[in-house]
Amino acid sequence: MKKSGASQDKSASEHISKRIAELGDWRGKTLGRMRKLINEADPGVVEEWKWVKATKPGTPVWSHDGIICTGESYKAVVKLTFAKGAFLKDPARLFNSSLEGNLRRAIDIPEGKDVDASAFKALVREAIALNSAGKSKPKTKAPAKKAPAKKAKTKGFRS
Repeated sequence: MKKSGASQDKSASEHISKRIAELGDWRGKTLGRMRKLINEADPGVVEEWKWVKATKPGTPVWSHDGIICTGESYKAVVKLTFAKGAFLKDPARLFNSSLEGNLRRAIDIPEGKDVDASAFKALVREAIALNSAGKSKPKTKAPAKKAPAKKAKTKGFRS
């Protein structure tokens, strides 16, 4: 797992570990389990700590050629939001939140619920493939159409 330089005093991985420990209940265990599954799906994943505000300590983010997902905790659920979830196939129907949007999809995990590990890792890998596909194709402009060549006018000569 790579570490991001998103924070000046602690690495992103340290922030995420601290957040998991601070939760100290089923939410910490759930977020920790999902973090482990993300790292198993992609050992090269980059952990980031983003969107730090005075009113909010920050959000765990997992990236590979772009954001894969974020992990947030609320009183009733741990929410994993996939940045491009609307474009992912979800045969196991893990997405159960933010279903109406055009871009994001989320998995809300309430206390006592377990997410299928293999289906979740497949979703993470698919998100990475989608991100990588967008990065691997450099945008190229279509060649400009050339105007038809004009006959050169030369002084004193007739054709």
